[in-house]
Amino acid sequence: MSQKVTKEELLAKARKPAEDAIKLHPFYRGKMQTMAKCVIRDFNDFAIWYTPGVAEPCRAIKADKEKVYEYTNKWNTVAVVSDGTRVLGLGDIGPEAGMPVMEGKALLFKYLGGVDAVPICLDTKDPDEIIQAVKWLQPSFGGINLEDISNPKCFYILDTLRKEMAIPVWHDDQQGTAAVTLAGVANALKVVGKKKEEVSITLIGVGAANVAIARVLFADGFKPENTIFVDSKGILHTARTDLQQKQKENPYKWDLCQRTNPEKRTGGIAEALSGADICISLSKSGPDTIKPEWMKAMAKDAIAFICANPIPEIWPWEAKEAGVRIVATGRSDFPNQVNNSIGFPGIFRGTLDVKAKTITDEMCIAAAYELAKCAEDRGISEDNIIPTMGEWEVFIREAVAVGMKAIEQGVARETPSGEELTKRAEKMIKESREATALLMKSALIPPVPEG
Repeated sequence: MSQKVTKEELLAKARKPAEDAIKLHPFYRGKMQTMAKCVIRDFNDFAIWYTPGVAEPCRAIKADKEKVYEYTNKWNTVAVVSDGTRVLGLGDIGPEAGMPVMEGKALLFKYLGGVDAVPICLDTKDPDEIIQAVKWLQPSFGGINLEDISNPKCFYILDTLRKEMAIPVWHDDQQGTAAVTLAGVANALKVVGKKKEEVSITLIGVGAANVAIARVLFADGFKPENTIFVDSKGILHTARTDLQQKQKENPYKWDLCQRTNPEKRTGGIAEALSGADICISLSKSGPDTIKPEWMKAMAKDAIAFICANPIPEIWPWEAKEAGVRIVATGRSDFPNQVNNSIGFPGIFRGTLDVKAKTITDEMCIAAAYELAKCAEDRGISEDNIIPTMGEWEVFIREAVAVGMKAIEQGVARETPSGEELTKRAEKMIKESREATALLMKSALIPPVPEG
């Protein structure tokens, strides 16, 4: 099969989900609903679940706020919060247009992690108003998943809420991408036989994802002095007066200028990739964002994570032909898909099961290495370095690793054993999948219409 045919087929395959989505979203009129989880034997039971009986649990919670986790579903409920300013590859499309994505996130939370999630799209772009709105939501939710909020305000919002809230706040575009990327990089290094303390890394794009990836990589032992960043204007370094002048507006870029690229290398992507062991790119959709000749200049046994959507910065086969040994993308139709969906459901499952007060970078790293271990246990190779969504036991193991790390760090409200955490996670995830299957079997979820 020629490369021309391959490209045409890949583009046709990439268009198919969009074609199906525009038909099925109005057919189902959304993806999520609220259903009872308690028995309703007859109408007399409403006296238990509502008035007058409900007054007693209300009084108990007033006397001890922690009982809200025991008497309500707060313990298993997450808010998926967005302002719609950076939705997928669509940009600032607004809160209403962002709702299908947030509902989709809630669906993944439930099916993959057994977590009840509620999409909440806010009609404001002001970071301080977003912070205040999330704080107001705190009594009702066990955790907050920030989603698709533009850079650089997403950093300020996350950092502020993590400091000031008593429930875990997480930004999947930052922490989720970082955890899954670390898992893939860890296994890729095992395949090529290189050490994290020694490899040189080039990160293309300085958005929320790559900034968080760098933070987690550095926390895990990768060296900032072996790292180079590239934004739309070139390599980051301390002589970049444009970034120095805007450091109040975007302090994160200026901080990276000071911590990375001690040689003050200049130029663009080509110069940044020269001699690099690892390329992590979350930048402009391709396929010509990165040229094959630039990748030829990378080190022997190079690793490339080219994760722009919907089309990677360079076609994977072109990267391979240029000498890159391991290639990962964000797409499911290529080997080594780096996808947040194998991260956040399990991470939140473990976080909620110990009632953690926050999600630390160490918890993300624990999740990453458990993901890597799951893949290693069933065998890793150049084209198989990371688990997939279909490996459902991965989410259980990930949840346990996160819960145990939270307990170790003293941020958990409960301290169950690893065995108990395994049982909890398995029960929640299994029940969620079985409930969906039952609703489909009974046609309470109608079958997809033919044609």
